[in-house]
Amino acid sequence: MRRDPFNHQPAGGAAVRRTPQHVAVIGAGFAGLAAALRLARAGARVTVLDALDGPGGKAALGLTEFSSGPTVVTMPQVFRALHARLELPLPELSAARPTTTYHAPGGRLFAPEALHVAGSLEPTLAQLSRAEGRCYAALLASARRMYLDAQDTFLFAPPPGPARLARYALTRGRRAAPLSPLHRHVRSGPFMTPFWLRFATYLGADPYRAPAVLHNIAWVELGYGVWHLRGGLLDLARTLHAQAEALGVRFEFGTRVTSLSAHGGLILGAHTSQGAFAADAWVSAADRALTLSWLGGAETPTPRGVSGFALQLQLNEDRGQAHYIFWPAEYAREWRDIRAGGLPRDPTLYLHLDGTRAFLLVNAPPDPGVTDRPQNYGAWLLARLQERLRDTPGGPLPVAEWRALSPAEYARTAKGGALYGRAPHGLTGSLRPGWHLPHARNLVQVGGTVHPGGGVPLSVLSGWNGAGQLLGLKFDDLDGRQVPQGTEVWPFGL
Repeated sequence: MRRDPFNHQPAGGAAVRRTPQHVAVIGAGFAGLAAALRLARAGARVTVLDALDGPGGKAALGLTEFSSGPTVVTMPQVFRALHARLELPLPELSAARPTTTYHAPGGRLFAPEALHVAGSLEPTLAQLSRAEGRCYAALLASARRMYLDAQDTFLFAPPPGPARLARYALTRGRRAAPLSPLHRHVRSGPFMTPFWLRFATYLGADPYRAPAVLHNIAWVELGYGVWHLRGGLLDLARTLHAQAEALGVRFEFGTRVTSLSAHGGLILGAHTSQGAFAADAWVSAADRALTLSWLGGAETPTPRGVSGFALQLQLNEDRGQAHYIFWPAEYAREWRDIRAGGLPRDPTLYLHLDGTRAFLLVNAPPDPGVTDRPQNYGAWLLARLQERLRDTPGGPLPVAEWRALSPAEYARTAKGGALYGRAPHGLTGSLRPGWHLPHARNLVQVGGTVHPGGGVPLSVLSGWNGAGQLLGLKFDDLDGRQVPQGTEVWPFGL
């Protein structure tokens, strides 16, 4: 019988937890890097397997030296805490002011300020009519209440069990409009309704099928702000990778896992494109659906969350840092197209500028085969973007070269290219699975497809604490609750 790598039985005593000698981490995205770092600091020997050629996960797809994933960050306190735990110099973060500039067809602009960066709602409300302003303030307060009510159960704590879920549902959960879909909860006119709906896409949801509780995501951005990280997220991934190597972590890039071998409830090894690997314990920071498939199982059939179609743009001149959203003529049509399995014919354009680089993203169905000609759709998107930019102060972008990333490219790191796993639709759809899989007691599952959810700060929390649970370490919220209170504000530069 194979020995359980987690426990040993001292003479005359109960089993005690011990650190496995060798832990394999699958995936070198932000969750996998955080997991590897915590394991190595606790004394484990760590090997990281990743199918890509370098660290960063989705952020490392496409052009070299060019992030292909998130462009700005939220929850800056998590990044500062992670650096502090690792004894690294604190990251340079600066608040985006405004958070984003929204362009509607016809020329109307909206550029909201985050409450705890600006210190007041006045700069935001001044851009709205009196009726829109009242609705904005009410919906912002609703998002804040939902976020604060949920954080101790769903964000800054281990995955909740039935008792904690029931306690939340019977108390604070009753204030999260549990019987209302999001699109009804945020109804506030043709201009502002899409503004509130889009935050649900941060968790991969179709906003017209999302539960109202996902409205809490809006508070993270509109309350606490979005932040530019000096060097970008790809640079952060490389910093964490270098620190892990300094702690003795071994990285095997270009190594694609094809299956996991299990016996007696333990994972014994992985079959990969580079041969077999064995370890005492395992952390999978890959899509949960992929992990289950490697074990010969499958997730309960549910819709996958949205994917993306992106353009990486190299510019001939520095355009500074900014974040723009260009609304389509009809936001609902975009989602009808995606539900029908096609690329949207009039998509919302998400544009991020960072010096001589730009990143354009649109929502797409989670289907790697949605197009066999990504360059054609990419060229059409670029022309559409340049047309929308004609009425802006900077005008069209001086593009030197560009590359398209279709759902097939994102499928290299996620099943079907779905950015955040299964779709968070319905009353219980927003609940993320926990860190453990049945019949695999020496493996934990971390990352954006499980608790606490998608996005870089939550993936870091998942990797850091999922690996910590593997070792029996205390949960560490990475200072997630350390945020401005009342009339306090974040400093402009942290």
